[in-house]
Amino acid sequence: MNHIVDNRRARAAGPGIAPLSSLDTASIQEAYRRWAGVYDTAFGLISAAARRRALAVVNQMPGRSVLEVGVGTGLALPHYNADKRVTGIDLSTDMLNQARRRVARLGLHTVQALQEMDAEATEFPDASFDTAVAMFVASVVPNPRRLLAEMRRVVKPGGNILFVNHFAAPRGPRWWIERAMAPASRALGWHPDFAVEALFVPEDLARVTFTSVPPFGIFTLARLAN
Repeated sequence: MNHIVDNRRARAAGPGIAPLSSLDTASIQEAYRRWAGVYDTAFGLISAAARRRALAVVNQMPGRSVLEVGVGTGLALPHYNADKRVTGIDLSTDMLNQARRRVARLGLHTVQALQEMDAEATEFPDASFDTAVAMFVASVVPNPRRLLAEMRRVVKPGGNILFVNHFAAPRGPRWWIERAMAPASRALGWHPDFAVEALFVPEDLARVTFTSVPPFGIFTLARLAN
């Protein structure tokens, strides 16, 4: 299902849901090539609390095997419990190089592999992982629902899928700011106006557990049983 169809459904879901502007693989890779060297400083601090909240949930989940989708520079990797076995994937070579250096420097034995891979079409067999977590990724990929479908495919039945992401406000001053920023999506490498309906269909929304996380509630933790 392509992102144009997703956008139409998002618009139909209610007032205040803005359509997503175009993001493709090339623009994402270019954006994160620029961000790689300063990502930890520019974004690491503001996202730290939400990342810690997601990892606390992942570490409490049953099962050992974890897929971290969009592992980036590996900011989360030192914080998995010792009993977890983590595979990280990312589309950006530059970000992965930072993550590999982090793993080597810290001697992170929980990390099994770091691979350059498209999150919407991975190379893993079905039911490969107990848990899949995507932190600050859903508003980056070209086709969010394809991302969710792929995470469902690679997670075992009864496993868990988690997202931490910014979702657009339904109304108010933040909604206007997000809409104003939307044309810069290609330069930013993510959608400021990303609606929750662009990721979850109504049937999913009825089953997802949402938790607002710091700072200021701009990020949300979403948990979905597979």
